[in-house]
Amino acid sequence: MRVTLMWEARAAQGRGAELLEWARSQVLPYEPQRREILRAPQDRVLVLTWWEAETFDAELPELPEPDAELIARPVHRWRFESVE
Repeated sequence: MRVTLMWEARAAQGRGAELLEWARSQVLPYEPQRREILRAPQDRVLVLTWWEAETFDAELPELPEPDAELIARPVHRWRFESVE
Protein backbone atom coordinates (compact mmCIF):
# COMPACT_ATOMS: atom_id res chain seq x y z
CA MET A 1 0.00 0.00 0.00
CA ARG A 2 1.23 3.50 -0.75
CA VAL A 3 0.77 6.00 2.09
CA THR A 4 1.29 9.74 1.69
CA LEU A 5 2.15 11.86 4.70
CA MET A 6 1.25 15.52 4.57
CA TRP A 7 2.99 18.03 6.86
CA GLU A 8 1.89 21.68 6.75
CA ALA A 9 3.06 24.65 8.79
CA ARG A 10 2.53 28.40 8.75
CA ALA A 11 5.57 30.51 9.50
CA ALA A 12 5.66 33.21 12.11
CA GLN A 13 5.37 36.73 10.64
CA GLY A 14 8.22 37.39 8.19
CA ARG A 15 9.85 33.97 8.64
CA GLY A 16 8.48 32.13 5.59
CA ALA A 17 11.85 31.79 3.84
CA GLU A 18 13.42 30.50 7.06
CA LEU A 19 10.66 27.90 7.53
CA LEU A 20 11.05 26.76 3.92
CA GLU A 21 14.80 26.34 4.40
CA TRP A 22 14.21 24.50 7.67
CA ALA A 23 11.84 22.04 5.92
CA ARG A 24 14.33 21.51 3.09
CA SER A 25 17.14 20.72 5.52
CA GLN A 26 15.31 18.00 7.48
CA VAL A 27 16.87 14.56 7.15
CA LEU A 28 14.69 11.53 7.80
CA PRO A 29 16.08 8.21 9.13
CA TYR A 30 15.48 6.77 5.66
CA GLU A 31 14.27 8.30 2.42
CA PRO A 32 10.70 8.11 1.17
CA GLN A 33 9.89 6.99 -2.36
CA ARG A 34 9.23 10.62 -3.15
CA ARG A 35 9.31 13.95 -1.31
CA GLU A 36 7.82 17.21 -2.52
CA ILE A 37 8.06 20.60 -0.80
CA LEU A 38 5.63 23.37 -1.68
CA ARG A 39 4.87 26.87 -0.45
CA ALA A 40 1.71 28.93 -0.43
CA PRO A 41 0.54 32.44 0.49
CA GLN A 42 0.65 33.45 4.15
CA ASP A 43 4.09 31.84 4.49
CA ARG A 44 2.78 28.28 4.53
CA VAL A 45 5.06 25.32 3.78
CA LEU A 46 3.76 21.91 2.74
CA VAL A 47 5.82 18.72 2.65
CA LEU A 48 4.42 15.55 1.07
CA THR A 49 6.22 12.22 1.39
CA TRP A 50 5.23 8.95 -0.27
CA TRP A 51 5.96 5.59 1.39
CA GLU A 52 5.35 1.93 0.70
CA ALA A 53 3.82 0.51 3.90
CA GLU A 54 2.12 -2.65 5.14
CA THR A 55 -0.77 -0.75 6.76
CA PHE A 56 -2.25 2.73 6.71
CA ASP A 57 -1.13 3.41 10.27
CA ALA A 58 2.38 1.99 9.88
CA GLU A 59 5.13 3.76 11.76
CA LEU A 60 6.83 6.06 9.24
CA PRO A 61 9.41 8.86 9.63
CA GLU A 62 7.80 12.27 9.85
CA LEU A 63 9.16 15.78 9.94
CA PRO A 64 9.35 17.11 13.49
CA GLU A 65 7.71 20.23 14.85
CA PRO A 66 9.94 23.29 14.21
CA ASP A 67 10.96 25.58 17.06
CA ALA A 68 7.91 27.47 18.36
CA GLU A 69 9.41 30.85 17.37
CA LEU A 70 9.48 29.78 13.71
CA ILE A 71 5.79 28.90 13.36
CA ALA A 72 2.52 30.79 13.85
CA ARG A 73 0.55 27.70 14.95
CA PRO A 74 1.09 23.98 15.51
CA VAL A 75 1.93 21.85 12.48
CA HIS A 76 -0.95 20.09 10.73
CA ARG A 77 -0.41 16.46 9.73
CA TRP A 78 -2.56 14.09 7.68
CA ARG A 79 -2.19 10.65 6.10
CA PHE A 80 -3.64 9.57 2.80
CA GLU A 81 -3.82 6.25 1.02
CA SER A 82 -3.29 6.16 -2.76
CA VAL A 83 -6.34 4.77 -4.53
CA GLU A 84 -4.98 4.57 -8.07
